[in-house]
Amino acid sequence: MDQQKIGRFIATERKEKGLTQAALAEKLGITDRAISKWETGKSLPDASLMLELSEILGINVNELLTGERIKVDEYQKIAEENLLEMRKKEEISNKKLLNFEIIICILGFLSLGAFMGIAVLADISWLLRSVIIGLAILVFGITTACSFKIEHDAGYYMCPNCNHTYVPAMKWIVFAPHMGWKKHMKCPKCNKKGWHKKVLSK
Repeated sequence: MDQQKIGRFIATERKEKGLTQAALAEKLGITDRAISKWETGKSLPDASLMLELSEILGINVNELLTGERIKVDEYQKIAEENLLEMRKKEEISNKKLLNFEIIICILGFLSLGAFMGIAVLADISWLLRSVIIGLAILVFGITTACSFKIEHDAGYYMCPNCNHTYVPAMKWIVFAPHMGWKKHMKCPKCNKKGWHKKVLSK
């Protein structure tokens, strides 16, 4: 997506509606600084605002994402291109999050090993040893919780039985048996259990 082109399009359509940046921001419940960033191509509107923004400007979401008015005969093609591009961006974003999860897990285990090594091998008092062990457990707990949160938020899981893609409840993320990027869970659609594979997009 061409952010500069989209920004110019938003500015043009806003002015045609006789709206200032401040007036548009007020309608959307955001700051005029956010509008300015959109119109200068520094950022894109959040997905949660795109429909409302399009309605205010009298355009549709595909025109917003394309940065121009779309002819009726080109609508289907451009809609598909926009969907593919949004899917690609989602996959890249989720892949980065999952890589970050791996780093967090490694740091968690390294920290646990380092703290426990110090607690066991160092010639220190019982009190200090207890503090170090407690700190090790705390750090490991925090990194594990962060890892579970990323695992829940990044991507989806696909049922091997019906190919349904979904975000499982946190209890499945925490307690379901796993093997690599697969978890043994029950599908919320077909209710069958199996090894559900992690996928980056629907």
